[in-house]
Amino acid sequence: MMRSMYSGVAGLKTHQTKMDVIGNNIANVNTVAYKSQSVTFSELMYQTTQAASGANAASGTAGINARQIGLGVKTGAINTAIDSQGASQTTNNPFDIRITGDAFFVVSDGSNNFFTRDGSFYVDGLGNLAMTSNGYNVMGWGVDESTGDIKQDTVKALRIMSAENMTYEPEATTKATVSGILDKNDTSLTSTSGKIMNLMFYDKLGYAYTAKFNVKNTDADGTYTVQLASIIDSENNVVVDGSNRSLIDGVDSAEVDKTTTLSLVQGYSWDETGFPTNTILKKPDGSTATIDMNAITDDNWATLAKAYGFNNVDEFRSIKFSVQDPTDASETIKFGIEDYFKKKEFTLKDNSKSNATVLAGATGGKLQNDGVEAQKINLKGAVLLHYDPATGKFNGIAGTGAEKANINLILSAVSENFEDISVDFSKTTMFNNSGVSTMTASSGDNEKLGAGRKLGNMSGITIQQDGRIYASYDNGMSRLLGQIAAATFANASGLMKEGDNLYSASQNSGEFDGIGVEVTTGGGYMTTGVLEMSNVDLSAEFTEMITTQRGFQANSRIITVSDTLLEELVNLKR
Repeated sequence: MMRSMYSGVAGLKTHQTKMDVIGNNIANVNTVAYKSQSVTFSELMYQTTQAASGANAASGTAGINARQIGLGVKTGAINTAIDSQGASQTTNNPFDIRITGDAFFVVSDGSNNFFTRDGSFYVDGLGNLAMTSNGYNVMGWGVDESTGDIKQDTVKALRIMSAENMTYEPEATTKATVSGILDKNDTSLTSTSGKIMNLMFYDKLGYAYTAKFNVKNTDADGTYTVQLASIIDSENNVVVDGSNRSLIDGVDSAEVDKTTTLSLVQGYSWDETGFPTNTILKKPDGSTATIDMNAITDDNWATLAKAYGFNNVDEFRSIKFSVQDPTDASETIKFGIEDYFKKKEFTLKDNSKSNATVLAGATGGKLQNDGVEAQKINLKGAVLLHYDPATGKFNGIAGTGAEKANINLILSAVSENFEDISVDFSKTTMFNNSGVSTMTASSGDNEKLGAGRKLGNMSGITIQQDGRIYASYDNGMSRLLGQIAAATFANASGLMKEGDNLYSASQNSGEFDGIGVEVTTGGGYMTTGVLEMSNVDLSAEFTEMITTQRGFQANSRIITVSDTLLEELVNLKR
């Protein structure tokens, strides 16, 4: 049989193979991350009819080339344009990722690892990051619990939306900062309640509370009192009443050099009942309160404080008196409010004046309604803020100097869910601000540490260029969830195509070590909301298709002509 017939058949077969590759390229022109292929041809074996001979100097004859007849063509190689980047397509899907560079994503079917440039991912029902097309898990590295950083060990499925990752644990507030201006001409500082300053904070469970402080001016220039008025929860329920309980610790209570007249509020009056037993206090509404002067109850103290215009019972009970000795003008007798109501007699300690006595707070055996001066009022739970009158700068708390800038709220005494809060006043000043004080309190220190937080619910996922995955939460926090691993190969063109946009390692590509590398190692990076599309060049493919068609037609013509020649040979025999 004629050799041309073999050559024609080989040509048809080889051009058909090339046409198959071209057809596959065109079919995948819109396939995500598809890498086009090309076919190269190589000659088939040759039949040598005469070997080559060298020149013969003796006979003077020249050498003769070998006589070889080729037997057609074969497919030499099918190359994948693995290094050619496809065009970008924006999707705005945060889980669609494009790799720039020569790296591959690592995915797994549960048993075997595969490699892909297809970054079309989603989160499955278990919270795993997976391929959209086939559900294979995207592989990467988890977070080391001891360091909080990525632990680059053997790759594993990235469960980024597990139950524990969906929330961020709350944290109790431990620090607070007060800033702004106290203007001595601010009328609110001299009011009964003072300037109200609110501090919002959290407990260990993430519940929000508000601590209300009263800031008041004193008679001393540059000195102000700060007192905890109350603590309320998010529903405005009073958790702590500052009038009944002090939570400020670590500083001396304020002793204000201030003289005030202890007088009954209008509408209140004492009955003309004598001492020392039960005494009747008449209220504005006409009702009465019977007070045993020898055993005043907490309720009685509250009633008495209100009758004398004090909202803070502790403040009222800490009032001190100074009374001049009637026998010696140079001597004074100091006593407390409880002694005032109990009508005690005070005897001077000086033996030479042992018979000198004074009756506290009484005239003719009856309580006075007005005119008793109280000095040096000790405000339990209040502290003094000191400012330099000349510069307006903060000088310290309770006269201890600038090194003492914090007060401590001992909230742990209220509930085990609270943490104590250190409140820093060093950022406050006393400047002229047109009679307006701007002092405000905020949780956290200058670096926002110790601010506390509520329970956070996941609000978004961010994938950085190096493949690190972060979750953001509605309490302002973020958490590192893991990192997408990448794989690189010495000969990426040697990877085996497995369908579904997947590749597997081969002996010629190099093996995957099971760990992978960061995508940035080779200068690559990841971009979210974008996909890499096919790198098929349609114009080039159509050109190749035309030339392949011409080659196929020519080879088919060879077979036709060879067949005609064979027919002629058969006819000659006849």
